[in-house]
Amino acid sequence: MPLTHFNDQGRARMVDISDKQETSRVATARTTVTMQPSTLELIKEGRIGKGDVLAVSQVAAIMAAKKTSDWIPMCHPLSLTGVDVRFSDNGMNELYIEASVRTKGLTGVEMEALTAVSAAALTVYDMCKAAEKGMIIGPTLLVSKTGGKSGDFHRNDTDS
Repeated sequence: MPLTHFNDQGRARMVDISDKQETSRVATARTTVTMQPSTLELIKEGRIGKGDVLAVSQVAAIMAAKKTSDWIPMCHPLSLTGVDVRFSDNGMNELYIEASVRTKGLTGVEMEALTAVSAAALTVYDMCKAAEKGMIIGPTLLVSKTGGKSGDFHRNDTDS
């Protein structure tokens, strides 16, 4: 597939999407925050001094998804129709963050989903850094996307 983010001078540009078909689009991304079991327990018990870590991280994810084009230079501003953020954990030392982003538009929402989970993970780190500075964020990955000319993508468990 030819790269379309360059103009005739080889300079970066925002792709013109005006001729694309408007379709329903959904993207889901996931990240992991690895931490000490005691830090995960503090989060789950609501004992982090800055407040409800998951609630604040959820709001951060939604806000970030809506503002993706403000800090990813070539992203188009999109009207999102939904953002859903979910948290789970392995019961030991890993917190999983997943975000699904929806729109009906001319371009996909992969970057918005990736931005959402990234902002949520950074918020977890910020709120918990007094308890632990050694947390690790990642991997961060696109799980799936539907809609648009390039078709659907669904990550297999063997994809990394």
